[in-house]
Amino acid sequence: MADEEFDSDDIQRRMDGALNNLKNEFGGLRTGRASSGLVENLPVEAYGAPMPLSQLSTISVPEPRMISVQVWDRSLIQAVEKAIRESDLGLNPVVEGQLMRLPIPELNEERRQEIVKVAHKYAEQARVAVRNVRRDGMDQLKKFERDGHMSEDEQRLWGDEVQNMTDAVIKGIDEALETKETEVMQV
Repeated sequence: MADEEFDSDDIQRRMDGALNNLKNEFGGLRTGRASSGLVENLPVEAYGAPMPLSQLSTISVPEPRMISVQVWDRSLIQAVEKAIRESDLGLNPVVEGQLMRLPIPELNEERRQEIVKVAHKYAEQARVAVRNVRRDGMDQLKKFERDGHMSEDEQRLWGDEVQNMTDAVIKGIDEALETKETEVMQV
């Protein structure tokens, strides 16, 4: 009966969602190497609304230190250039018709430290999100026990399961942070 009431898959899905979101945010952090993820979600004011750059252009990485952006609509070139320049990525686009080249400059030590701080902030936000999902799951279990839908032993077993899920996802967050930190600090 408890299996029908408590949905551990939903808890796991929400926790995994926090981890996936963190990995997407990490993709947008500059490491000194070119990655299309750096600019894909950059908001560009187009057609009266902000749109991600990936919906307005083809983004490629022709060289390890260069991103190429082929803007589809010629009238949006200035808006795309402005969005790139005003982003905090520190990129300076070179416009050649509808093609923009974004050379990725070397990062200095100070900038690397700033990026690591931002990565730690993202990781902490992900941990908080996972803990909130854990709290929701535990509250749900307590409610089921109070309402008589599950015994105290079942509630304790499911509580241990939710805690194990939480520990596993938090470990994944810590590993992702460690990997990103190593990547950023690599010269």
